[in-house]
Amino acid sequence: MAKLLVKLQRYFRRKPVRFFTLLALYLAAGSLVFLHSGFSGEPTVPGSQRSPGAGEGPGLPYLGVMQLSRGFKAAVTMPEGGRRHGLRFKSTSKEPVERGKAGDYGSTRSRALRSRSGREKEEDRARYIGCYVDNTRRRTLRGVSFFDYKKMTVFRCQDNCAERGYLYAGLEFGAECYCGHKVQASNASESECNMECKGERSNTCGGVNRLSIYRLELAQESARRYGSAIFRGCFRRPDNVSIALPVSQLMLNMSVDKCVDFCTEKEYPLSALAGTTCRCGFPTTLFTLHEREDEQLCAQKCAGEEFESCGTAEYLLVYQTQVQDNRCMDRRFLPTRAKQLVALASFPGAGNTWARHLIELATGFYTGSYYFDGSLYNKGFKGERDHWRSGRTICIKTHESGQKEIESFDSAILLIRNPYKALMAEFNRKYGGHIGFAAHAHWKGKEWPEFVANYAPWWATHTLDWLRYGKKVLVVHFEDLKRDLFVQLQRMVGLLGIAACQDRLLCVEGQKDGNFKRSGLRKLEYDPYTPEMRKMISGYIKMVDTALKLRNLSGVPDDYYPR
Repeated sequence: MAKLLVKLQRYFRRKPVRFFTLLALYLAAGSLVFLHSGFSGEPTVPGSQRSPGAGEGPGLPYLGVMQLSRGFKAAVTMPEGGRRHGLRFKSTSKEPVERGKAGDYGSTRSRALRSRSGREKEEDRARYIGCYVDNTRRRTLRGVSFFDYKKMTVFRCQDNCAERGYLYAGLEFGAECYCGHKVQASNASESECNMECKGERSNTCGGVNRLSIYRLELAQESARRYGSAIFRGCFRRPDNVSIALPVSQLMLNMSVDKCVDFCTEKEYPLSALAGTTCRCGFPTTLFTLHEREDEQLCAQKCAGEEFESCGTAEYLLVYQTQVQDNRCMDRRFLPTRAKQLVALASFPGAGNTWARHLIELATGFYTGSYYFDGSLYNKGFKGERDHWRSGRTICIKTHESGQKEIESFDSAILLIRNPYKALMAEFNRKYGGHIGFAAHAHWKGKEWPEFVANYAPWWATHTLDWLRYGKKVLVVHFEDLKRDLFVQLQRMVGLLGIAACQDRLLCVEGQKDGNFKRSGLRKLEYDPYTPEMRKMISGYIKMVDTALKLRNLSGVPDDYYPR
């Protein structure tokens, strides 16, 4: 063997061109094998984060290396606060069924048998009602829709539709999910719903222009929706109502459904019921939807539906339709290179991606990242591919916390979140993806205690480092941003040097959730924090609270101390 190796070595020394040719062919062949095995569907690269450098604070954990993800997810989410059936109806929330197992295609008959067995077990949560015809021009289910061409499951579709308050969830083409309150098509043969779900072998997810439809028993009450509309509240009629809500229609047989459908047809995002008059418009400075009134002031029965409320001439009952408010949807790169680098800094799990979504809608400019996350790029964060020093983005996402990294930025928005919530959110992301959930085994196994031991100190040192080394730091608490989005977003946009249009900010309020809001239906049934964990985390909270107050800032919110 040794003689053979010596002969090969001498041969390639005499003819190096052949050596390099063979090497190139070997690398090319390896690359083709890798591409064939790795890129099924849309390849994405989740965010890689660097391990702490020598200059970073003590106790900072290693965040992992860049890994290849072979899934493509595109979820369309809707704002919170929707309400089903006006003021008078209450729904009984039931959690959707358990997630199925992943797999490949099998026979139509065996899939149907397995699906039927699974459906019988899930009857109390979601009931399969059949295979239906769908039309790309006029959908059978006309609510929210989303697609996942790698990991779609029946559970995931049901979960997303139920969380948004819809009555029906339909799956099509193995990877598409549609939600709605009405099934507006005819039945098809069960044999035509013959495509397996991309993310599970045991269930059928429709077919070509065919929907496998489930009736959800029933969507959670907190969604508060009527049909595909979201309940916004009861409001006093604006002074210049004909300007604030420019389109109106007299409806003697008024119902919520009729008014919502009318405004949807007219392509307005707001539907306001005023007794027997239906009004449509946009949220503007004339009608901000910031000052809600007691809902009983709007509790006048609809002429066309006695169990619904339709408001009065003075107090309007407002719903948000499925029409997208496009006043804040345009985004682009900065026209000239930014003179300063602004960080959007946060501990992982503190809502950085959500804050980026809000900033992009409010300013009209893309945000960048210290890392590269292919799944975020595929979701529309086009600044993700730019180098963080390119100067083409309005601010830069970062989780770094070392002195050298912090001093690379000229100013920063520091987003802080309750550590109990942030740790759980990051643990879910780490083991379940951006909108997924960690498995029960991860919570009960050794992963969770090790995660808390490593990441809890980092939650504190991250904030302390930015307060110490940051040149110009605006502190924003995640809880305040969620509670008072309009005011907090104005502060953030102000630091970025952008004069935000009021109407644009109002548009953002109506589309605040973005694509990375986790479903509220998959919450743990127990508290994962042990007394020892609580004691440790409480100490870190007090440390951060003291540091904020020493800089004449408000301390951490009261709900950081729930124990």
